[in-house]
Amino acid sequence: MQNGGRKFGAAANAAAPSGHPAEVFTAFLRLGLTSFGGPIAHIGYFHEEFVVRRKWLDEQAYVDLVALCQFLPGPASSQVGFSIGLLRAGYGGALAAWTGFTLPSAIALVLFAYGAGALIGPVGTGMLHGLKLVAVAIVAQAVWGMARTLCPDKERASIATAAALIILFSTSSVAQILAIALGGIAGLWLCRGAQPIEGAHIPIPVGRRTGMAALTLFFVLLVGLPILQSIENAQSIALFDAFYRSGALVFGGGHVVLPLLRQAFVSPGWVSDDTFLAGYGAAQAVPGPLFTFAAYLGAVVNLSPHGVAGAALGLIGIFLPGILILLGTLPFWETFRKRAGAQAAMRGINAAVVGLLGAALYNPVWTSSVKTPGDFGVALVGFVLLIVWRAPPLLVVIVGALGGIALAIAKF
Repeated sequence: MQNGGRKFGAAANAAAPSGHPAEVFTAFLRLGLTSFGGPIAHIGYFHEEFVVRRKWLDEQAYVDLVALCQFLPGPASSQVGFSIGLLRAGYGGALAAWTGFTLPSAIALVLFAYGAGALIGPVGTGMLHGLKLVAVAIVAQAVWGMARTLCPDKERASIATAAALIILFSTSSVAQILAIALGGIAGLWLCRGAQPIEGAHIPIPVGRRTGMAALTLFFVLLVGLPILQSIENAQSIALFDAFYRSGALVFGGGHVVLPLLRQAFVSPGWVSDDTFLAGYGAAQAVPGPLFTFAAYLGAVVNLSPHGVAGAALGLIGIFLPGILILLGTLPFWETFRKRAGAQAAMRGINAAVVGLLGAALYNPVWTSSVKTPGDFGVALVGFVLLIVWRAPPLLVVIVGALGGIALAIAKF
């Protein structure tokens, strides 16, 4: 599974990956059941689980993956998880990581589509609010840990601050890409004097031929599906094309895909606006990637197939383009990053990623969750449990949910 012999990452982890897909599936299934808070929080969960605890890859390799996935279209956190599974156990591990992380929320949203009731009352609403407060603690931990490693000097701290300001004062989804690009340019100028990255120790099981094939398939589907639909006029092709095009054209995280999906499904009358918004609300209440909203849409769409078959088609369609372009980029990314100029640019990009995380910690994670002193207290307890007590994320999720329930009951 190591065709091409490419490397990725930095010198903290000398052992080559040798895991098993079952091990990867178990780890990601647990995260799929507990990773509330959206893509930024997921990056924090992954960092804690696979860099700090399991040590499947080192800090440098992880931030390189995050920076790469931020550049590419598609769901960044799912692409990071797919990459971790790929590095750990090859293609089987990549599939296991995606399945384990995606399945819980997809099943929950399909059940909701079939009429499963949402949580109601003070206990239900309090639990959901507590889980949002857990996301505050998780993201704060990620910002804290990554800033200490990736912004050790005034140059990189300044780049991170500038990136955060760009995000905080912009309402465009393009701002994220702009901040990362400017971080790379600033790195070329300010970060050439830093210690160069020494040998890489994590082999990528993707050769250049495979990468080129993945990139070719990405563009063939993007261009070819609408042509095929015009020839065949099949509902299944139209449905798959709507999901694929939404996944291929989204930059900036899971929430950005929602306007694209609304245009693709509500405008032609495939899904009513009320049904769409109800599913969007449910998607906020489940763990895992927001892109699993596609499972809900596939289940309720007026076209055929729908139900479970439509949900499966939606999941494959919306995630496939991000996976293809990731596989196509990984073999060439390593050649690029070995150059001295590229390393300087990557230092700036890594610092910009920290700035993006810091901005996201404020908005939307903090602003949508912390409204009262009690909210701050629950988030603070979670942060201390993670940073000082090194508590497992699952325990923090439980504590946060109980804290949210307690706050909700106290209001009644």
